[in-house]
Amino acid sequence: MSNTPFTICLWFDTEAEEAARYYTGIFKDSQMGSVAHYGDAGPRPAGMVMTTEFRLNGQPFLALNGGPNHPFTQAVSLYVECADQAEVDYYWERLGEGGAEVACGWLTDRYGFFWQIVPTRLMELMRSPDRELSTRVMAAMLQMTKVEIAALEAAADG
Repeated sequence: MSNTPFTICLWFDTEAEEAARYYTGIFKDSQMGSVAHYGDAGPRPAGMVMTTEFRLNGQPFLALNGGPNHPFTQAVSLYVECADQAEVDYYWERLGEGGAEVACGWLTDRYGFFWQIVPTRLMELMRSPDRELSTRVMAAMLQMTKVEIAALEAAADG
């Protein structure tokens, strides 16, 4: 399938192809791949989509319709690094549509999958050698749902 060392597999109940189409409509440099269906041997109904291959920003993914027994948790999320507030807003709105805002740049999408929408500037400020600055930035970020760069900058400035 690819020459990257791994493919991320996302387990869905029945929404694998729908989710793959949704995600590829959000991320640039994304595309749908092949779709495989269950056969007569099961374990799901014959003809049902079993797997859908897709790429987001060049990264390969596999969506599996494996059944309802393994819902998504915060233990696994995708971290989307954003260059500016416009990117944060774009991904926050698109991925959050039909989902739920969590906290500190985290949200769930309409399928219950967890995403972290994080501006590059947050991590730059957090890595500052000035411990007071990074402490102020962390305190500000902990009060946010969607991360706002202007508020981080204000916290950094004291």
